[in-house]
Amino acid sequence: MSQDRRYSFEFFPTKTDAGHEKLLATARQLATYNPDFFSCTYGAGGSTRDRTLNTVLQLESEVKIPAAPHLSCVGDSKDDLRGLLNEYKAAGIKRIVALRGDLPSGMGMTSGELRHANELVEFIREETGNHFHIEVAAYPEMHPQARNYEDDLANFVRKARAGADSAITQYFFNADSYFYFVDRLQALGVDIPVVPGIMPITNYSKLARFSDACGAEIPRWIRKQLEAYGDDSQSIQRFGEQVVTDMCERLLQGGAPGLHFYSMNQAEPSLAIWNNLKLPR
Repeated sequence: MSQDRRYSFEFFPTKTDAGHEKLLATARQLATYNPDFFSCTYGAGGSTRDRTLNTVLQLESEVKIPAAPHLSCVGDSKDDLRGLLNEYKAAGIKRIVALRGDLPSGMGMTSGELRHANELVEFIREETGNHFHIEVAAYPEMHPQARNYEDDLANFVRKARAGADSAITQYFFNADSYFYFVDRLQALGVDIPVVPGIMPITNYSKLARFSDACGAEIPRWIRKQLEAYGDDSQSIQRFGEQVVTDMCERLLQGGAPGLHFYSMNQAEPSLAIWNNLKLPR
């Protein structure tokens, strides 16, 4: 779609048939905006493996938008991963989001033959050459399990040098953290595109819990305004839409190579921002 920038949306596989039908309806609505691709998450330890596979294949074949499955290495053997890669390759999938992945409760760090995302990137390259465009994760505000910021930068550099083509960030609400991260990478000789991950604000309590868990900071002034709205969901959504739109404008003006919307399987919140930005269709 876009020559200079790329725009994409992320889904998570659902547990029910009704939820899956809603996901596909959302995807069809978003498809009318001609995004570059859809991505689909992969549960902790591969717990949604089959649902991720089925969702990705339907997005690719029925909705007709390129689909990018998440693939994580914890809890999976090389044979498991090889089988999935072969299925995706046979289905014409051309993009993979390669992650270490989250550990299910009770699973030790030794589970699986690959322990880090850079090892997964290397494995994908060894198995499939350049068939897949490989995305990796980036954390402008630092991965919550990293020892410090410098270690986290070094982890990202390893992923890039292992063969990653581009990256998608964890969501954030402070554009300065993104620009600082990219500047540091460039100083280290890493110049793969790093696309900001964008989380629409629709529900403050859910966002606060999720952000605390994944290490994404909600700036104090945003928190306090959202708290002040209480249960006024319309005001929360209006304020959130404006805050995120303003941040996206600054990111694009500052040279970000696109935007990746965490849709949460809903069309309207992401499309409101898309329309405010007057992005191409």
